[in-house]
Parts: sequence; structure tokens; C-alpha cells
Amino acid sequence: MDIPARTGYLGIDVGSVSTNLVILDEHADVLAAIYRRTQGQPIKAVQEGLRELTDLLLDQKIEVRGVGTTGSARHLSGIIVGADVVKNEITAHAVAASQVVPDVNTVLEIGGQDSKLIILRDGIVTDFAMNSVCAAGTGSFLDHQSTRVGIPIEEFGAYAVRSESPAHIAGRCSVFAESDMIHKQQVGVAVEDIIYGLCHALVRNYLNNLGKGKDLEAPIVFQGGVAANAGMKRAFEDALGLEVVVPAHHNVMGAIGSAILAMELGLEAGETNFKGFDVSDLHYDTSTFGCNGCSNTCEVVRIKVGGKTLARWGGRCGKWENEDSPGAGKKRVRASA
Repeated sequence: MDIPARTGYLGIDVGSVSTNLVILDEHADVLAAIYRRTQGQPIKAVQEGLRELTDLLLDQKIEVRGVGTTGSARHLSGIIVGADVVKNEITAHAVAASQVVPDVNTVLEIGGQDSKLIILRDGIVTDFAMNSVCAAGTGSFLDHQSTRVGIPIEEFGAYAVRSESPAHIAGRCSVFAESDMIHKQQVGVAVEDIIYGLCHALVRNYLNNLGKGKDLEAPIVFQGGVAANAGMKRAFEDALGLEVVVPAHHNVMGAIGSAILAMELGLEAGETNFKGFDVSDLHYDTSTFGCNGCSNTCEVVRIKVGGKTLARWGGRCGKWENEDSPGAGKKRVRASA
């Protein structure tokens, strides 16, 4: 007997550290989720993520009704898969948090290379801040410290929550934080107190850099890969004096948000730009060239498949984007910065 297809919505979040993909059903429930390392190869990461999704959904027949992309490589991934909506990370994370906690007022997001703070009121983003300059407090810094102390990052949180007297660690700079941790180890401070002290330091750094002048009201949602660390959740609750909610799919919330945005387009069957899961088998070439049309001398990115240019982007004036291959822009694609 032929199994009827289920309606699904694909969300893709491609960042510098991780590439995340989800399939949601028509009720915005997660049918499948992929969290994988980007490793400097966003196209390959997206293609392999699509293959993994296909494997996870072998026993289900899914009709993808809409696709959304977000993250630092949102435009690139949107071109590869055929996105219906391309949105920035702030919008995607806010939408996903609102799905989990409808009356959310504050979103704390810490990823592999950057961190974000999003303020919402009545479901609308009213303020936000991002920090992509300093490594202190990000997932990559925590990964480095877990390796240095010989404790798997997956166990960092368990050590932290056992602490009853966190050590004071300087958290304004990753270099100073590491030096402070080494000193505390040398004088015999318990490892769980050092780890929880580090969590406190990173939370202080986050709040000082991103939270100054902002009213952080409950409900508060903590998402991103670092939200898996129970020590960081506890440290935020200690600092704010408020409960912090960590969603079940905290590490793929950007992808969930982009899938929800695609769902909200209300596309009918056959209206999506989605090129199908077979794009994981195509070979893409990317290159850059300088435009000398004006004093801006923009660096333009070009992506090709089979010798044909799919798209160009990166120019300030839109000159090259408007000269994409025939057929580009036939269907509606909603995008923002």
C-alpha cells in the first residue's frame, strides 16, 4: 500500500562552526534534526546534512513544502538547496524561541564562534546585541579548555553543577581566563570549582558585553550549542536570579526558526523553490573576483554547477546579483540581511 506523503518544512542554519538541518511537520514538531561540524566547507556540510536527513527519514515519505536558510552562509546554502526564505540569525532564533516559549522576553544564544542576546516584547524583537570579536564565552573556547584540562566537553556541565564554591576566574579575555585557570590548578583548587568558576566568568563576560543597558526579563530561553552545558545554565540563573529555560532542541534552534519562517509563507504543493535532496550529489564550484566598476572594488562570490553560473553576490550595488543565470528569481524568495 502506498504511504501518503507527510508535509514537511526544511530549515538550514550554516555557521562557521556548525551546520544544522531540521525537518518540521505541519505542527512545527521536529521530525528529524542534524547537528554537524562545518569544518570550513559549508557546501559539503549542507550536502552531507541532506544525506543524513534522507537516511533518518527512510521510513517516512516527506513532501517538502517550504525551505528556509539562516546563518553566516545563509545566501550560499539558500542558492544550493533552493530556499523560499532567507533570514538573519536574530530573526530565526527569535522565531524558534517564541515557538517553544510563546511569551519569551529574553533569548540568550551562545554558539561556537559568537554569542547573541535578543530582547522581545509581545513576540516582537525590540533590541539585540551580537559579539563575534572575542572568543571568551563561545563554544570553541570551552572546547579548548575541556581539552586542556582533560575532561570531555560533554562532561563539563556535570562537573560544574557539583561545585559548591566556584573559583574566581577572570573572564574579560580568553587569554587571562586560561592563565587564571592554570594558576588555580597549580595551587590545588578542585577541578569542579575551577570549571564552575569558568562558567561564572563567561556569564559575567556575556552580560557585560551584551546585556549592558538592557532589561533582561523572564521568561528567558537559553539556546545554542553551549546551552548543553548545565554549568552555564546554572551560572546564568545565579547571575540573573531567574529561571532559564533550555529547549530540547537548543542546538538547532536557528534551523527550526528558518523552517517555521518557511512554513509561514503558506506555500501550496509544488510552489516551493526546493531543488530536492538530490542536490547533495551535485558538484559546486565557488570562486571570487574583484569588481573594478567603481571605487568600492567589491569582492564578488560566484557559484557554478556544471559550468553554469547559479548566482553571484557580495557587491554593494547589486550589479552582479542582477546578472545571475537565466531563470534566477522566477519564484519568490523572501530575504533579509
